Amino acid sequence: MNLRDLCRKYGIEFKKRLGQNLLLDDNINRIMTEAAAISATDHVVEVGAGLGALTRYLAAKAGAVLAVEIDASFMPALEDQFGATENVKLFRGDILNHSLPKLIDEFIPGGETYKMVSNLPYYITTPILFHFLESPLHFERLVVMVQEEVALRMASKINTREYGILALALHLNAELDIVHRVPRTCFVPQPKVDSAVVRIRLRAKPLYPDLEPKFLMGLVRAAFSQRRKTLRNSLTKTGVFGAPREIVNQAFEATGIDAGRRPQTMSLDEFAALAREIKARLD
Repeated sequence: MNLRDLCRKYGIEFKKRLGQNLLLDDNINRIMTEAAAISATDHVVEVGAGLGALTRYLAAKAGAVLAVEIDASFMPALEDQFGATENVKLFRGDILNHSLPKLIDEFIPGGETYKMVSNLPYYITTPILFHFLESPLHFERLVVMVQEEVALRMASKINTREYGILALALHLNAELDIVHRVPRTCFVPQPKVDSAVVRIRLRAKPLYPDLEPKFLMGLVRAAFSQRRKTLRNSLTKTGVFGAPREIVNQAFEATGIDAGRRPQTMSLDEFAALAREIKARLD
């Protein structure tokens, strides 16, 4: 049964507020599964399982799949297709309201490696990405379909308009590439924007072993909280970062970084050097 028939059978209407669109090109699901390089030793989380089109590809390759869906109207279709499938577990809920280690431990424990493959809802892409990036459970690879604009922001380089917190957080945790562009005509209802498939390969070892990622990202977030202002103003006047002005100024002097620069001109290595000097003075 094709997806349109499934929609009719289960009386499914796509909800704009949940960023739901029906992907007509099934080839995209194959591309995403291949980009994730899934094997029988992988346990995979899918966020936003919908009608199960991507779930079918994942189930054919993975040792176990946890298909998460927030919308109750999709659950009968998922249960009819996968209720008896041994390596697929279904969970209805908001992924952001649940601890990933607890979900994994309850539904798909014992994997050699964990991956996430998802056609992410547009309205909540960034929070979901951070939920996985910051999870204490290591995910080896994330493959996601997102708005093309978000994909470009994820892969953005220093001194560009798109460069910011998301790009730096991803660079801290992973290497990424844009795998495939997906035009808006591949969806019903047709969105106003194109999409892209992004592959995120998480680092096995910390990029900066001597720095707590939370502290470094706290500095980055403070710097970009007012991206049109200088680093001096963002880090010493707003109170967002929470370090005394004297310490921040000393750190600028120690690193040789010009406090009059703006955050989009800073590389991750420079942010790390600044965080290292500030942290040393706070301890």
